[in-house]
Amino acid sequence: MSSGLLDTSVVIDWHDPLVLAALPDEVAISAITAAELAAGPHLTSSRAEAARRQSRLQEVEATLEPLAFDGTTARSFALIVEAMAGKGRKPRSRLADLLIAATAHANSLDLYTRNGEDFVGLHDLVNVVAI
Repeated sequence: MSSGLLDTSVVIDWHDPLVLAALPDEVAISAITAAELAAGPHLTSSRAEAARRQSRLQEVEATLEPLAFDGTTARSFALIVEAMAGKGRKPRSRLADLLIAATAHANSLDLYTRNGEDFVGLHDLVNVVAI
């Protein structure tokens, strides 16, 4: 049985048949993804888009309990930042992505994303599955 952590980009697209087919048997989200989804309806001026985002948020909240960002995850975050900086990339510009990657690392989960390029340089710490 496979399991993985879903990046926010996957959760946004999880009704896409191609995304759905690529998901592991068991899925989880991080508290960071939950926060990004909660902010989503407030970050658009389109009422229709805000309603769509709110609907997705409610669906996710009813389906998944986010993994907490705890002390273990904080230490994983330090390793993730070190790996990113070691590849000459700027960690601050990718803060949410790196916090999600740290959650995957701390929980020994593969990270499923629609944006594999956001996680380049982390393959020694996290198995990133780009879909």
